[in-house]
Amino acid sequence: MARRGIAVVFTLLGAAVVLSIVAMFLIYLLVGREPPVPSNALLTLRVGGDLAEVAPGDIVGFLRGVRTPSLRSVVDTLRKARVDPRIGAILLKPTGFDSPYWAKIQEIRDAVLDLKNAGKPVYAFLEAASAREYYLAATADKVFLMPTATLDLTGVATYELFLRGTLDKVGAFPDMHHIGEYKTAINTFTEKGYTKEHKEMDEALSRGVFDQLVRGIADGRGKSEAEVRNLIDDGPFLPENALRTGLVDDLAYEDQVVDKLRVLKGGAVTSGTRQIDGDDYGRVSPGSVGLNRGPRIAVIYIVGTIASGKSGFDPVNGAVAGSETITEYIRQVRHDGAVRAIVIRIDSPGGSANASDAVWRELTIAKTERADRPLVVSMSDLAASGGYLAAVAAPTIVAQPATYTGSIGIFGGKIVTGGVYQKLGARIESTSIGKNAEMDSPAHNFSPSELKKLKEELQSFYDQFVERVAKARKMTPEKIDTLARGRVWTGQQALENGLVDAVGGIDRAVALAKERAKIPAESDVELMLFPPRKTFYELVADQFTGGGESAIAEAWLSARLTRDEREILRLMRGPLVMFRRGEPLALLPFSFVR
Repeated sequence: MARRGIAVVFTLLGAAVVLSIVAMFLIYLLVGREPPVPSNALLTLRVGGDLAEVAPGDIVGFLRGVRTPSLRSVVDTLRKARVDPRIGAILLKPTGFDSPYWAKIQEIRDAVLDLKNAGKPVYAFLEAASAREYYLAATADKVFLMPTATLDLTGVATYELFLRGTLDKVGAFPDMHHIGEYKTAINTFTEKGYTKEHKEMDEALSRGVFDQLVRGIADGRGKSEAEVRNLIDDGPFLPENALRTGLVDDLAYEDQVVDKLRVLKGGAVTSGTRQIDGDDYGRVSPGSVGLNRGPRIAVIYIVGTIASGKSGFDPVNGAVAGSETITEYIRQVRHDGAVRAIVIRIDSPGGSANASDAVWRELTIAKTERADRPLVVSMSDLAASGGYLAAVAAPTIVAQPATYTGSIGIFGGKIVTGGVYQKLGARIESTSIGKNAEMDSPAHNFSPSELKKLKEELQSFYDQFVERVAKARKMTPEKIDTLARGRVWTGQQALENGLVDAVGGIDRAVALAKERAKIPAESDVELMLFPPRKTFYELVADQFTGGGESAIAEAWLSARLTRDEREILRLMRGPLVMFRRGEPLALLPFSFVR
């Protein structure tokens, strides 16, 4: 009887698995078809959230199409709408951005402006808006604000969390060291407030982003920069004041906006069947409107903290760019004779110095083995420290004006927790053989000889980092050292200092790659993406073999913690837990909120 009962249970479980797969397949067939697009349609495009670089790697995200959008999916939607004669106008709906950075918003803004330049009218509707949402909406021909909404346009602020006082209270000591007075990643743990250099750098970064915000609004709204600065100082705005000052063009609810657009367009834009939702239009393939055809260009994404091993996901720190996975992608591309150019897309704060060096090496090989296959880097929100080290392997680097890059520096050390145990009545004792065998011990501070070894290692890596940048950027090491010392720059500042070559997004990088590969500018290209998007069957297999654990962990955290709470948890957890003990780190400073 027991055996029969077990057999019944397993039979039912097997049937449930099969039915689940069949159900998901049927859903896939339903949502996988391209939707009908009416002529002269109004495309309603919601933009917001995290804007991850790559599409979700889980079955739910796959089945939902672009309902959990990646940055690329949003830009591709706008690119398709630009050339699709069935799309008559676009209604842009910025719905709130979770990222504390600005470069991805600039990437979307560039795509919107490109669409406008092609003669397609763009309108924006704001249910509520902070500076980021308004910065994007200001590109539109007309901006509508909900009659009860506040326009929260107040400027740019940076917050830093300092944990030294907390560590002192619990008996922990941050025995951490850096090369470069602007390499402030360890300040979170070693200081109780800003150092002079830390404050100077944060002010320069915030000022750089603020100036870009002002310039973007001025250009979009036809105002002078002085006017916009004065307006921002008067923010936030009640809806009537936003209308009076010319920051918006009309106050209306969303259902009223389409009626107003119908009048504006003389009846050409109508409600009902002549509208198409951005999620549905996202399922229109680029090939069906003549895009993504032609010579092949490989696009390799380096997203997340760079670490040794395979790429993956850390529930607190987010995406992990594993050097082993990235170098394997580069090798695949190197051996593909059909690839005419390589674009490296970086959205990374850096990480392990050794892992970043491994990626740099593989990219250097790819660059030198074929002179006719150009290598171009495109920087997203972040391409700093180890991310910048990887980038300098390319002769051409493109960054958004608000990209955070540079941070040429290194740090290392440990947080000594022996005092914590003592306060709890515990004691750590050790047995070791070798003068520096306990160098990474959490029980005591570095001895003089151990500290000497650590500083020699950090200085050696820093000197090598500076020399590589100097050679790549055709400057002297002395000049690079003045730009380095751990200092973070905006993309615009990096351009002015010669650390990058052009401003723009991935489409700008692709255009430069085409030019250097002697592909005609008017020719479209096929973008071969790495990591490749998983097939439906691979995603189903992941769900039943544990491969979907990262998505589950992310969903669990998102449901229970706000973004700010997760950021605090990340800082409290510390930067060292993702890496091998004692490993030197080329990692961006930790900022709490921007």
